Amino acid sequence: MEDPVSDIPRVIRLLTQSAPSTQRATIEKYFTPSASFTHPFCRTGSFEGSRWLIWCIYRWYKILSPRIELTIDGIAYDETTLTLYVNIHQVFRIWIIPFFNAPVSLVTVLKLVRYPSLPPQPSYSTPINPNDTANNAVHRSTSSEKSLYFIQSQNDLYQVNEFFKFFSQFGILSGLLLLWQFVATALSVLGATMLWPISWVEQNVIGGNREKSIGEAVRG
Repeated sequence: MEDPVSDIPRVIRLLTQSAPSTQRATIEKYFTPSASFTHPFCRTGSFEGSRWLIWCIYRWYKILSPRIELTIDGIAYDETTLTLYVNIHQVFRIWIIPFFNAPVSLVTVLKLVRYPSLPPQPSYSTPINPNDTANNAVHRSTSSEKSLYFIQSQNDLYQVNEFFKFFSQFGILSGLLLLWQFVATALSVLGATMLWPISWVEQNVIGGNREKSIGEAVRG
């Protein structure tokens, strides 16, 4: 990729919505040979040739759900750490399970590496192969100043309620989790109300997060 923010939507759609040959070519073009993939259901690790496992995962993904509906809701890029954050909404259907429908949201974190697009060559160098012209060699040396970005790792992050949608039809488990989350919030309110003296001691005696021994707290 020359521009990660502009190019990543097309890359994601090629990975999830293209024919098998195009899908594999996309992985070989944009992922490093030692790229890793992490998902709640599976992970590859990173080693030379691990990209092949990523292709197998994406192929199985398309076999299970040949038609993926996918929307990219937002993209953020941290240029300092070469990290892309992509907010995605997709509808996952398993064709062998009637009426199965999992509309899920996730954040995909992509760690990138940057390489020169071509090895540096002086403008006066001879062509790389006999079929090149001198003008092509000069063009190559100019373009080598640019950099290309490749995916070193992909980490798909799901909220727990989104993850449960893969296991439960009609949102039953997600509904139970939602109920538990409200119960946990109510317990937090109860705990904060009943144990307020602990907060008072932390604020007025210990002093927030600053480490302080019991002796120092007693002496004030």
